[in-house]
This record gives sequence, C-alpha cells and structure tokens, in this order.
Amino acid sequence: MIFLSESVCYSQNNKSFDYFPDSLNKKRLTGVIITESVIYAGSMIGLNSLWYKGYPRSSFHFINDNKGWLQMDKLGHSLSSYFIGRIGHKMLRWSGVDEKKAIWYGGMLGFAYLLNVEILDGFSKEWGASASDLLANGIGSGLYIGQQLCWGEQRFLLKYSFHQTKFPDYTNDQLGDNLIQEIIKDYNGGTVWLSTNISSFMKNRGIIPEWLNVAIGYSPEGLIGANSNPTELNGAPIPHFDRYRQYYFSLDVDFNKIKTNSKTLKLFFEVLNIVKIPFPALEYNKFDGLKFHYLYF
Repeated sequence: MIFLSESVCYSQNNKSFDYFPDSLNKKRLTGVIITESVIYAGSMIGLNSLWYKGYPRSSFHFINDNKGWLQMDKLGHSLSSYFIGRIGHKMLRWSGVDEKKAIWYGGMLGFAYLLNVEILDGFSKEWGASASDLLANGIGSGLYIGQQLCWGEQRFLLKYSFHQTKFPDYTNDQLGDNLIQEIIKDYNGGTVWLSTNISSFMKNRGIIPEWLNVAIGYSPEGLIGANSNPTELNGAPIPHFDRYRQYYFSLDVDFNKIKTNSKTLKLFFEVLNIVKIPFPALEYNKFDGLKFHYLYF
C-alpha cells in the first residue's frame, strides 16, 4: 500500500515531493484515496477467494473462539490493525492532512478494514464474528494511535517474522497450500514481536545506537487444528503433535531511526520496518526450557 500510494502521488507532483507538507495537497490525497479504495476492493475479492470460497454461507452470528490456535490469531488481528493504521496515518500526513486528524482517521483505518473482515466471518457457516477479534483489532489500532498522541513516535513496534514448517502437510489446506497462504494461515511458522526502542526512553539518546531495539516474541507450535488436532487426514493417521507456546527474546533494528537523506531509502526502511530481522534469539517453552537459536526468523 505504501509503495502504490507513494508512486501514484509522486507521479502527480514530482517537483514538490516531500513527505509531510504543511498544507493539504489535494492531488496527493485524491491519489491516496483512489489507491486505497482499489486495494481495499481487490483485497476483499482476494480474501473471499483465498479464505471463504468453498464454505457455505449462513445468517450473521457470533462465536466464542478465544481458545483457538493458542491465541495466535488474536495477535495476528492486532498486528494487522497496527500495520494498516500506521500506513493510513503516514499516507494522510503525506497528503498534508493535519497531524491529529491523520492520527485518528488514519490510525483507525486498520480497525475499520478488519471490521469488514469480521462481517465476512459472521456470514460464514464455517466461522463467525468474534468479540475477541474486535477487541484485538482495537488493541492494535490503540497501540499506534496512543503512541502517536503521547510521544509523536512509535517506541513500541509490532513486527512479524515467518519460517516454513512441516505442519501444512498434515491438513486439508487449513494451513495453506503454498508459501503465500502459509504466511497467512500457518500460525506455527509465524512469530509476532513487540520491538521496543531503548534509546527513545533515555534522556541522552547518544549512549546506545538509536536504531537498536529489544524484542520479545510469541509463537505456537504443533497446531494443525484450531482447538485440537485431528487424528487422521483422508483416512490416513496423523502423527501426534504436542500443542505448546514459545516465547522469544532477541535484538532488532528500528529502521526508521537510521538517518538518511534519501527519500527512496526512507520509503524502503518504512516498509522493511514491518519485518523482524533474522537475529540470534533465546526461546523458552515448557518442554525444552531455554533454547538458543543462532539465527531465528
């Protein structure tokens, strides 16, 4: 969304390109609205094809899925709401919208977008709308909006990392049939990180590198079903997998803290800041205790 919005607006106003103009730039705002509308419509169509196609519809209903997937799906909701809100705020500021308006309107974009996803869930017989999902969406948006209002910067970043696992082989596409689907569906391979910038809390920010973060992560393991694992697939037995939680500690980089005069690099760093970089990490789980990973992603 960042790349598409920036490229559309850049082409319309190449000579006066800057990130946060002092006054409203109607051409940029129009480009942002059109681009985000197209992305919204396209993503809804794609999501319907990827996630809901082939499942029967029903009347709108709620379900209680608080225990499903060891709560990794709830973190995914907060993560998505946070990301989209961050993009929404940046795009409105880039269009010259007043800072507080951009924080509220842009920061709530993630909650509004995922509300539509929740409505789709509510009309699907396979799933259903979830109050805890709505709460998680609000937490993600609130984390972004609250920090911008309080500090004018993001000292706590939500980030994501992913590695492929063996578990999609034991499901009927519930965890994905290819890499793109697995990134979204296979919770075993995903890790959600809370990455904290240390120097932003220090009076003298020169003591340690401003870009250095510490990160704590969470990921489940052994999940091939939402609440429990099936014992067979198409009549063939499935091995037993213990379902458990993994907690991580690692270092990270806040790419927005790396100083550069290049607008291209700033844009690249903005996008890259969504991902937790591969780095050595400590893991704790109830079976192995503490484990050290030379490189974890």
